[in-house]
Amino acid sequence: MSGIGQDHSPRRYVTIKDVAKAAGVSQSTTSRAMSGEGYVAAHVRDRVRAVAEDLGYVPHAMARSLRKQTSRSIGVLVSDLRNPFYADLAAGIAARARQQGYTMMVVDDQGSVEDELSAARVFVSTRSAGVIITPLSSAVGEYLLRLHIPVVEADRQFCAGRCDAVIVDNASIARRVTDHLIALGHRRIALLSDETEWTTGGERAAGYRRSLEEAGIGVEPSLVVAAGWDSRGAQSAAVDLLARGDPPTAIFAVNNLVAEGVWRAAHDLGLRVPDDLSIVSFDDARWMSMVSPGITAIAQDAVALGAAAVDRLLARIEDPHEPAQTVVLEATIVPRGSTAAPRTVRA
Repeated sequence: MSGIGQDHSPRRYVTIKDVAKAAGVSQSTTSRAMSGEGYVAAHVRDRVRAVAEDLGYVPHAMARSLRKQTSRSIGVLVSDLRNPFYADLAAGIAARARQQGYTMMVVDDQGSVEDELSAARVFVSTRSAGVIITPLSSAVGEYLLRLHIPVVEADRQFCAGRCDAVIVDNASIARRVTDHLIALGHRRIALLSDETEWTTGGERAAGYRRSLEEAGIGVEPSLVVAAGWDSRGAQSAAVDLLARGDPPTAIFAVNNLVAEGVWRAAHDLGLRVPDDLSIVSFDDARWMSMVSPGITAIAQDAVALGAAAVDRLLARIEDPHEPAQTVVLEATIVPRGSTAAPRTVRA
């Protein structure tokens, strides 16, 4: 029984040979007319381009890049596109790349070093002009450097001095937000972190410790807690921390996912923010201004970070021999209602 349905036969793309045949000219003339390189009479060029438009011909960008030994594509490796920070970073990269005439191929490695290296190999095989990474280790940066592929580390840095990077001053801003809690009277301030091995987590923890030490407050190891890699893990860790006999009066969450877990944990335990618990976050996610009270947060412009990474990458492509540069962007503290003096100070 036959009927009308979707055609599942393989799609046949229009080739330059098809355009040449329909326009009644040679393939070489068609190629020159489409690329704008080399002489073609104006009326012939216009006819060829009109035929190409009518047939739906699109030049094969990768083949053209291979012929010219150039590429207008940037490879982008991020850790988790479900996280608003990385989504905004990718959006900033895409917008600036488009402005500069480049396309972007993005891969979400989901926190896997193996997947990160596999994606890097794909970028090399497709002749990407350069790669922007939020690295999980030094391995991917070293691999790309070894093959002389321009690479920029964004958000965190493993190959300092060897390749370019665009970051924020994590230690300084983390110290300042901890200073804010201390100025309110907090002495039992917990740090909930997903990791401390990367420059992001490590430097934020360093800023927290420095603030406490400068205030003459000892760093209590039990208040530095591993919170897992997602909001659920952070929520569980925060519940355990807050249910202790001598809980912290304030929590510094090192990123937006950890902060979400802390917020949920406080509500699970019936704690009022900031009356019973003050919360600050590194990363200013959209939800933080939508809850009541809003979450005091460190805002880093991920879109601007992505745009700056593209600028640095294109500068590296233009001059492969200049010394590696690290661009440090500003971050700001956005005060909201989630911090106040602890009960012992208010009493």
